[in-house]
Amino acid sequence: MSEELQSSAKDEALQDSNVGSPDSERVSEKSSGAGPTEGPTEGPTGESIEEPIEEEASLDQSTAAAEETTMEDGLETLLPIDEHEEIVSEGGKTIIRRGIFLLPNLLTLGAMFSGFYAIIAGMAGDFNEAGWAIFIAGVLDGLDGRIARLTNTQSAFGAQFDSLSDLVSFGVAPSLIMFSWAFEDIGRFGWAASFIYMSCAALRLARFNVQLGTTDKRFFVGLQSPLAAAVVTFIPWVGHKYEVAMTQPLAIGLAIGTVFIGMLMISNYRYISFKEIDFKGTVPYLFFVAAVVLLVVIAQNPHETLLLMALAYATTGPLMWLYRKQQSLRSK
Repeated sequence: MSEELQSSAKDEALQDSNVGSPDSERVSEKSSGAGPTEGPTEGPTGESIEEPIEEEASLDQSTAAAEETTMEDGLETLLPIDEHEEIVSEGGKTIIRRGIFLLPNLLTLGAMFSGFYAIIAGMAGDFNEAGWAIFIAGVLDGLDGRIARLTNTQSAFGAQFDSLSDLVSFGVAPSLIMFSWAFEDIGRFGWAASFIYMSCAALRLARFNVQLGTTDKRFFVGLQSPLAAAVVTFIPWVGHKYEVAMTQPLAIGLAIGTVFIGMLMISNYRYISFKEIDFKGTVPYLFFVAAVVLLVVIAQNPHETLLLMALAYATTGPLMWLYRKQQSLRSK
């Protein structure tokens, strides 16, 4: 009897010890037929065990990133051109801006193309086409900067690109056009005059870039390269129209004049910039009427009118300097 009581007590103790054990839970789970519970399961220490689905998602993301990097490396290998990056300040923060603004740089590119076409036309002896090409280059050069300011798309890239375009259109092109029309028969003196003009244009553009933002915006220091190019290019333009016969004295005089125009570009004479004109604001009615009359006059005689306008503007720098000199002497 005592043995039966002891055996029954042992059986009860074993049953109590098996309750709550992992093995008993697994056995009961299998016997009940219940599947795995939803969500992350917990281990013996209570830590969360990630589901296989999350591991597969992270694996897919890593694979996609690796494929994208491989594709970018392949494109850089095929087309080794880095994206333009420019450090700018916006809203008081310094950021890196990628890419370039399209509209103003397209206008600058058009001006450069017009200057290049003027070189080809001048070397071929078609000075009428060369004159029109320089005129178009001047119009586009005046538009790109103003449009960039109006649309707030100024950039350091655009400023440097504009200077290189100006050197081609208003430095190299006018010197070669004048050389092809007048300087070939005077030898070294002719190409020296052309080179001096082109060098002065480069020096003027370099100085302008350095002084950008530090000078009075109402004036340009030195004759602008587009206006200097207009004087040098429109002389052959008008001469070709009237079939002026080139002589050696005339060629020498034109060479001296070309050098003088080049020196005006690197001088300290101040020229009105017309940047104070507000194109978004109102203007007097008489001003608009004068613009209409000017357009009509230019349309009637474009060659002569544009040349006279360029010459008149080129003389304003020395005349204003003389006027200020006299005023200062009178004040003393």
